Amino acid sequence: MKQFLVVEDNYDIANLVSMHLQDLGAEVQLASDGNVGLSLAQKKRYDLIILDLMLPGIDGLEICRRLRGTDNDTPILMLTAKSAELDRIVGLEMGADDYLPKPFSFRELVARAKAILRRAEARNKINPNDVEDLRAGDLFLDQNKRQATIASKVIDLTAREFDLLWHFATHPGQVFTRSQLLDSVWGYGHDGYEHTVNSHINRLRAKIENSPSTPTYILTVWGVGYKFSDTLSET
Repeated sequence: MKQFLVVEDNYDIANLVSMHLQDLGAEVQLASDGNVGLSLAQKKRYDLIILDLMLPGIDGLEICRRLRGTDNDTPILMLTAKSAELDRIVGLEMGADDYLPKPFSFRELVARAKAILRRAEARNKINPNDVEDLRAGDLFLDQNKRQATIASKVIDLTAREFDLLWHFATHPGQVFTRSQLLDSVWGYGHDGYEHTVNSHINRLRAKIENSPSTPTYILTVWGVGYKFSDTLSET
């Protein structure tokens, strides 16, 4: 049975969300306080966390930041105020998998939860024996461990940063627009947030490039998007 955590301080919304998620055959745990929600998320592994932005205690952005600052890559669906565009951008950049502005329909909530679960399950079904590790220059990617190293030094990447880097590295030379990267790495529902891609690429370059201003791995194709270099030695 799927295990969901809903962190929402509005009693009526929390219970309606719980009721609709139980229709997916999930067991739902509720928390109405940010500190309680974070504690639960750290103690137990959930299949999905639905996280309100505004909470007593600590807010949803801080919960997301702290979880993604560890090895916790539990999918997060963030609930935000309809006008809080900046918060949605920050949430995505901190590692939230999707967002849903209030007020929302519960049908859409369930649809987005299903989509997030499908992506997570597809990733988990990958047979490690069928996945080759990737090497490009001094960069080595271990998909089984979800770990990146540069010249044998482990690079601290968030789950989203690794997914983005892996997507690039498995398509060397292929040019991707920001919109295509959002669809492939973040999933649907993020139209208009192409600058989130820019932020993640800037952080990746800061971590893997000797000189982020003159990158070797992730290259800018002016007027189009980005590509991973196809001229690096694999030895």
